[in-house]
Amino acid sequence: MDDLLVKLRKIYPANYAEIKKAHDFAEEAHRGQKRSSGEDYFIHPCAVVEILADFGFDSSTVIAAFLHDVLEDTSVTYEQLREEFGDEICELVDGVTKLDKLQFVNREEAQAENFRKIFFAMAKDLRVIIIKLADRLHNMRSLQYLPPEKQQRIARETLDIYAPLAGRLGISFFKCELEDLAMKYLYPSEYKYIKESVDRKKSERQGFLNVICKQIEEKLKEMGIHGEVNGRPKHFYSIFKKMHNLHIDIDQIYDLLAVRIIVDSVKDCYTMLGEIHTMWKPMPGRFKDYIAMPKANNYQSLHTTVVTPYNETFEIQIRTYEMHRIAEYGIAAHWKYKEGTTGKDSELDSKVRWLREVMDAQKDIDAAKEFMDAVKINVFDDEVFVFTPKGDVFDLPVGSTPLDLAYKIHSAIGNKCIGAKINKRMVPLSTKLSNGDIVEIITSNSSKGPSLDWLKYVHTASARSKIRAYFKKEKKEENIERGKDMLEKEAKRRGYALGEIFTPDILESILQRHAMSSEEDLYAAVGYGGLTTAQVLTKIIEGFKKEDNTKKEITPDMVSTVEQKPHKHSKSGVLINGNANFTVRMAQCCSPVPGDEIVGYISRGRGVSVHRKDCPNVKGMEEERLIQASWDSDGDESFNATLIIVSDNRSGLLASVTAQIANAHLGIVGVNARVDEKLGLAEISVTVQIKKASELEDLVKKIKTVPGVLDVKR
Repeated sequence: MDDLLVKLRKIYPANYAEIKKAHDFAEEAHRGQKRSSGEDYFIHPCAVVEILADFGFDSSTVIAAFLHDVLEDTSVTYEQLREEFGDEICELVDGVTKLDKLQFVNREEAQAENFRKIFFAMAKDLRVIIIKLADRLHNMRSLQYLPPEKQQRIARETLDIYAPLAGRLGISFFKCELEDLAMKYLYPSEYKYIKESVDRKKSERQGFLNVICKQIEEKLKEMGIHGEVNGRPKHFYSIFKKMHNLHIDIDQIYDLLAVRIIVDSVKDCYTMLGEIHTMWKPMPGRFKDYIAMPKANNYQSLHTTVVTPYNETFEIQIRTYEMHRIAEYGIAAHWKYKEGTTGKDSELDSKVRWLREVMDAQKDIDAAKEFMDAVKINVFDDEVFVFTPKGDVFDLPVGSTPLDLAYKIHSAIGNKCIGAKINKRMVPLSTKLSNGDIVEIITSNSSKGPSLDWLKYVHTASARSKIRAYFKKEKKEENIERGKDMLEKEAKRRGYALGEIFTPDILESILQRHAMSSEEDLYAAVGYGGLTTAQVLTKIIEGFKKEDNTKKEITPDMVSTVEQKPHKHSKSGVLINGNANFTVRMAQCCSPVPGDEIVGYISRGRGVSVHRKDCPNVKGMEEERLIQASWDSDGDESFNATLIIVSDNRSGLLASVTAQIANAHLGIVGVNARVDEKLGLAEISVTVQIKKASELEDLVKKIKTVPGVLDVKR
């Protein structure tokens, strides 16, 4: 106990007196009480406090943790506690006490009113549930002293309720240990088998990890990137889930080992990704970019699985120090080093938007059962698991339909889908899937393909993108005509003629907004459902009204009369008529870079847009608005440049390309790739940061040396 107080004095010097008071108060209140292990009961609140203190929670949370059982297990009253420690502490303790009274058999049999109480407690102050999670963690660590029936009940409750909740809050440390401890009691034989399998090769794997980490550390040093590397095995329950879901043995799991690389910046993350793929062969389909697409709990990282020349397979995670902090602490990171923070401020609220949505849903609901029906308990686990008639298991986001499943199995299955059965009954394709459903996808080779109406039925971004990809690939000309016709009709319905309001300036703005290169691409996107007519036309009309009403726009006369002074350094890197004092933006349609011949276009209300002279869009612009533009020789800015790479479709192509970019010491801004299966060709669009055209020319030369590359163009 003395060691704990010494630690707390160091962590909370300003509030130590109040913490010591809570320690002494709880010690006296629990005096004479014993745990099932035979130890003094006070050991438990001290253990809970140490867990929370190690996570950096505020002093109020630590004080409440010392006291969290005094209302339930001692003679201390609510009034006494409030008199001694105030309203904030008393409410936290009372909240934890109420949660302690909740008992769950399993997820299906959970009492609706109890769940409602959990959500109200969390909405009032998140620290209540976090104290409860720390309390549950320590209880699970000493579960062996309880009778078997209690072990089973508490372990099931932990696995079904508290571990998923810790995961949703992003506290991976809590989640992983709670899952492993619960598994030990719920699936003892599987736990023993996995543990023995992992332990058997522990020394061998550790030696392998040490070698791998050393090689990566040397690469970091070689690249001049500050960072650190560490390795770890997967936790047991994650291995168990993978074995169960994929119906495989532990020897068939590729990523039992994980190596983590932590660096300073996002740019360094992608640079190291390219270097890693140069060092070892990446496994196809095993790359996940959670930086660009964070998880619901704000987790960010790059994940890739690679194979060594010795056929050893392991996962590599690459993230920044800030991402690592969020990954480890989750919502707890909000309190770390932020004394005085409560569980209900605006910053915190933005990170748990899902909780606010749950509470918004209950406002008009009186009955607890109706509340449960509204939230479907999926706030704890936002996935549903469904089966095929053959017994294969698939996990999908809540809200998914048979079409989502069809496209998850394979694009061809989705495109040929003509119907679905759920639990042997024919259902509409818009039917929402539930946990445990047996779903049969009915296909036909004579199917004419998906319908655009399917975009209304699917829930997953993956299925939506595959449907759009079908229309984009198969019916491009039709899409262009359809999209243009749809926009013209919608414009007419709103009282406009599309040709009159769709000016070059507005087109350029919309193309830039959606990262497109031509007017045809825009029409095609509308035609295949990638964009709605409302999305596009609303922006066209807004732009037209803005142009029509603009009073303070730059005109050619204004540019010509600007006093010519010795220019200072241009922030944009571009001079207009030799002058640096203009708002300048680079046109996304042609992405000019230093070394390109350029021209300026005086847009209405948005300064001067800079195009390459050979840009196709320049031909349709008003000549009186074209203006001389030149590169500022004194500039040191970085510019985005996009390359289109056409190649034979082969495994490892993307890795080879990114490796060449990394070797050129250029940063990757974005990558897109598509495959033409009929022609056996792949097209990669990659945007890099450069400072001069020669860097781009050198990169083009390097990429052309990659085996299979047929052409590289801007």
